[in-house]
Amino acid sequence: MLRAYKFLLRPTARQTVALGEMLRDHCSLYNGALQERRDAYRHASRTSIKYGDQSAQLKEIRAFDPERQGRWSFSSQQATLRRLDKAFQAFFRRVKAGQKPGYPRFKGVGHFDTVTFPKDGDGCRWDSTPHDPQTRIRFQGIGHVRVHQHRPVRGRVKTISVKREGNRWYAVLSCDDVPAEPLPATGAVVGIDMGTTHFLTTSDGAHIARPRFLDQAADELAEAQRHLATFPKRTRRRTKAHRAAVRRVAKLYARIRRQRLDHAHKTALTLVRDHDVIAHEKLNTAGMTRAPQPKPDPDAPGTFLPNGAAAKAGLNRSILDAGWAQFLTILANKAESAGRLVVAVDARNTSRTCPPGLGGCGHVAKENRVTQAKFACTACGFTAHADHVGATNVLDRAGLALCDAA
Repeated sequence: MLRAYKFLLRPTARQTVALGEMLRDHCSLYNGALQERRDAYRHASRTSIKYGDQSAQLKEIRAFDPERQGRWSFSSQQATLRRLDKAFQAFFRRVKAGQKPGYPRFKGVGHFDTVTFPKDGDGCRWDSTPHDPQTRIRFQGIGHVRVHQHRPVRGRVKTISVKREGNRWYAVLSCDDVPAEPLPATGAVVGIDMGTTHFLTTSDGAHIARPRFLDQAADELAEAQRHLATFPKRTRRRTKAHRAAVRRVAKLYARIRRQRLDHAHKTALTLVRDHDVIAHEKLNTAGMTRAPQPKPDPDAPGTFLPNGAAAKAGLNRSILDAGWAQFLTILANKAESAGRLVVAVDARNTSRTCPPGLGGCGHVAKENRVTQAKFACTACGFTAHADHVGATNVLDRAGLALCDAA
């Protein structure tokens, strides 16, 4: 299996400065390569530059600028150029598919936060001091950086990335051949229904409350953002107070993100430990949170009719705060490691179908869903909590899917 491990780095003051310089120089390389591609295509010859062309120039760039570009790993600079190449590949793919193109943009120094080393031992060495009980990681041009290793690393380390989040630095290890750790069988199966009122409801009728981390921090976050808005958006040099305001907003969002991630891990771990088979809806979160299209007024050109965008924005906020996609990804990874089975089923009409698994008649109608929480079948009169009905129907569909697969 492929797995990623993320560890907090504890660099010295001098190493912190060097890590910042490494990000700055890789950002400069990325922007320079992007500018070269733009200029070549705008030329009358319409020249298209590929990754191979720019990678071949690295040797000359490093020799010309030994104090900056020449300090860092050649392989990590190639990875930065590949990152730009992937951005262009995605751009052309979206153009061909008729989607919003999203042309690659220049990166500000504050928005270029990751440098990747494609191979352990090439510019970066994990556990560079094996004789020392304190784990360290060595970066070319920086030295041995202390690592807060809170869990063992299993498998073979393939790639290493150094990442800046606020004023913290992390090492992200990508490992393959990670052995599975199967859990003993429980004989239990469960279906889950994701929601905005409850984080999820199981087919057993249990509800897990949505923690609402964003709502809890809303007042503090709004105050921090109002203070940040008092500074100019575009300026060549930020003042000390401006930088402090930016850090405060980033710190609040980072705390919310960590709280949401911690809740998702703990909830997924509980489900995986207690059940052999877990069924859930196949959700298209990106489509569900898409803003509604504007409605032009045919009687008044240049004006628009109400399209429910304000109400949809509130629903989108609740869905994104719940973090469904993140949770389902974590659940699938934990289930794979534990030898459990996760089944994704079609989500259509799961909350509108009278559940045969609870003694219902199987009637499907929009009117069955009376409110967000109440289900009442218009054919047989069966009533239950709507989320419980949805979870039960998810489990029934998973059973049919497994039978068809068998």
